[in-house]
Amino acid sequence: MRGPLPVAVAFLAGLFTMVTFFSPHPEVVRISGDFLSWVSIVSGFTILLGVISIAQNNLAKVRRRQEGWPYAIVLLVALVTMIVSGVFQGTHTGTLYDALFTQIQAPMMTTMFSMLAFFIASAAYRAFRARTLQATLLLVTAILVMLGRIPVGQAIYDRLPEVATWIMAVPNTAVQRGIIIGAALGGAATALRIVLGLERTYMGRG
Repeated sequence: MRGPLPVAVAFLAGLFTMVTFFSPHPEVVRISGDFLSWVSIVSGFTILLGVISIAQNNLAKVRRRQEGWPYAIVLLVALVTMIVSGVFQGTHTGTLYDALFTQIQAPMMTTMFSMLAFFIASAAYRAFRARTLQATLLLVTAILVMLGRIPVGQAIYDRLPEVATWIMAVPNTAVQRGIIIGAALGGAATALRIVLGLERTYMGRG
């Protein structure tokens, strides 16, 4: 549906949600709670659509024998097994779903997250090259923080942990707050564009 109806619904829902921030009326709060419940329901359906999309794409890959199609078979078998075992046996301890999650999925997730350390180290090596003043400050700050977190740094200078703590508590916090404020302003601007009908990518338009 790409007509004016979705734009009108988005406008009214967004406008009413904004009104709830300024009106403590019980009826307004109740209707706002209903809207949030509808959002949860719609989100559940989007997860279902995601599962269907993954299944369709991987089935097509298997039929066409595209590159990596054996992995697509493994994904489809695992997807069906997890869904069936979760629906008929539940997800509590001792079920097939719990065994697959704790013995297969959880170790794979741990492996992927552990690999992030190497990517972070590689990115840090590229970022910490002291080619400019800013890169030099970043390099010096990173060295101070890392040395302040290990016993070697304390052996070099006994107050180095305090320096590292101050860097994380003052300059780092200020930068984080700036990033959060920028992200909040960006989110508010995007929400306002959706409410006003200027942003319509959620309807499949560019």
